[in-house]
Amino acid sequence: MQVQVETYMEEGSAEKLRRFYLNGRQIEVTENIDPWHGADYRYFKVRGSDGNVYILYRDDISTEWVLTMYQRLDSPEGGDQ
Repeated sequence: MQVQVETYMEEGSAEKLRRFYLNGRQIEVTENIDPWHGADYRYFKVRGSDGNVYILYRDDISTEWVLTMYQRLDSPEGGDQ
């Protein structure tokens, strides 16, 4: 699933996600949980304003963002959806 993402840089910090859009729905990032990077990609694990946890991937070469995982807040088993 492709998404639109807005990022920002805190002083003395790495890039963080501010908000993203899924199918036209805006989700504010309330917590940047865990970023990890490779030579030409970046992953960001974040909590959205809807309480759900998302992992978004950016290909640094194409600069495209993709939603790779999300976990719903109301998931009774805490599994990936």
